[in-house]
Amino acid sequence: MTVELLVLLIVIVTALAFDFTNGFHDTANAMATSIATGALRPRVAVALSAVLNLVGAFLSVAVAATVAKGIVRLDAVQGHDLLIIVFAGLVGGILWNLLTWLFGLPSSSSHALFGGLIGATLAALGWSGVIWAAGSDGVLTKIILPAVLAPIVAALVSALGTWLVYRITKKSDPAKVETGFRWGQIGSASLVSLAHGTNDAQKTMGVIFLALVAHGTLTKNADMPIWVMAACAVAIAAGTYLGGWRIIRTLGKGLVEIESPQGLAAETASAAIILSSAHFGLPLSTTQTATGSILGTGLGKGAEVRWGVMGRMVVAWLLTLPLAGLAGAACWAIAHFIGGLPGVLVVFAILLGLSGLMYVRSRRDPVDTGNVNEWPGDSQGGRVAPVEVVEPGGAARVNGAESGTPDGAAAEPGKSTRSAQV
Repeated sequence: MTVELLVLLIVIVTALAFDFTNGFHDTANAMATSIATGALRPRVAVALSAVLNLVGAFLSVAVAATVAKGIVRLDAVQGHDLLIIVFAGLVGGILWNLLTWLFGLPSSSSHALFGGLIGATLAALGWSGVIWAAGSDGVLTKIILPAVLAPIVAALVSALGTWLVYRITKKSDPAKVETGFRWGQIGSASLVSLAHGTNDAQKTMGVIFLALVAHGTLTKNADMPIWVMAACAVAIAAGTYLGGWRIIRTLGKGLVEIESPQGLAAETASAAIILSSAHFGLPLSTTQTATGSILGTGLGKGAEVRWGVMGRMVVAWLLTLPLAGLAGAACWAIAHFIGGLPGVLVVFAILLGLSGLMYVRSRRDPVDTGNVNEWPGDSQGGRVAPVEVVEPGGAARVNGAESGTPDGAAAEPGKSTRSAQV
C-alpha cells in the first residue's frame, strides 16, 4: 500500500466520521418536535429518521456536485496537497460539530464542513484558492445567501401555517385536534428526515469525491460512484439513530413549548424548503431551517419564545464558519509543517484525543431518552416528579410514559396522556 493510498483511506474514514456526527447532530431537525409533543417515542423517532435519511441519500446528487466543485479551485491544487486540504477541513468540521453538541447548540453541520474546507483552502492557497463567486455558483451564492435567507423564510412560512392551523381548528374538539395532528406529525417528520438525507448526506459525498479527484482515482467531471453514495447513506443513518439527545432537547423544549399543530406546521415548512434547496443544488443548513420553523410556530401562535436560547443559537451560527475555518486552517498548518503521512497521523491523533475529551465531559451531564423532554430551569430543576396514572384499559403511565419503559418515552398518537408536576 502506497503512502498516497493510505492518506486517501484516512481521508475517507474521516469524511464518514463527519457524516456520522452530522447524523446525530441533526436528528433534532426532523424529530425534536415530534418527540416533544409525544407524537413519537424517542427511540422510534430516531429509528424512523435513520431509515429515511438512508433512503433520501440516494435521491439526488445535485448538492454533492456543489460541494465537490463549488468551493475549492480544483485547477489550482491537486494530488497530496488537495488531500491534505480536504482532510484538514473535515477535522475542523468534526471538532465544531462535537463542541456545539456538547453545549446542546443546534448549529449547522453544513457550515462547519464548509468553514473547515474554506479555512484549510485559505491557509494552503490564499484568498484566490476559494471560489467566492462565479456567476450563479460560488460560496457567496450557494452558501452565504441561503444561510441568511433560510431561517427567515422558514420562520415566516411556519408562522403563517401555525396561525392558519389554529384559526381553522379554533372551534374543534381540542382532544381530537391534538390526536389528529400527532398522527400528521409522523408524516411531516418523516418528510423532513427524507429531505435531510437528500441534502446533508450529499455534502460528505462531495468531499469524498474531492479526495478521489485529488488521488487521481476520478476526474472532476466523473459521475458519483455508487459505493460513495452507499457509504455516506449508511454513515449518516447510523449517526441519526444514535440520537444527539442534547440538541433534540434544545430544539424540542428549549426554544418554544411545542404543541402538535405547531409541530406539524414547523416540520412541513422545513421539509418544503429543504427539498426545494436540494433540487436546486443549494447545500442548505437544515439546522437553521428547522430552527427558523420552530421559532415561527411560537410567533404564529403567540406563544412565549425563550429569546435567550435563540440568542445563543444565533451566536453559534455566526461563529460556525469562522471558527470551523480556523480549526481547518490550524489542522492544515500542523499537517503541512510536519509533512507527509506523519503530519496526517498527528492531526488524526489530535482529532481522536479532543473527541474523546468532549465525550467524557458530556457524561457529567448526560441527556438521553429519559430526560430529553426536561428543560433545565423548569420546576424542580427541569425534572417532573414521576406520578403514575392508570389509563383506560389498565395501561399504567408515568408522566405520559408507559410504566417500565426504559426511555421514559412519550405516548403514541391517539393515546391520551396526563402528567402531574409537583
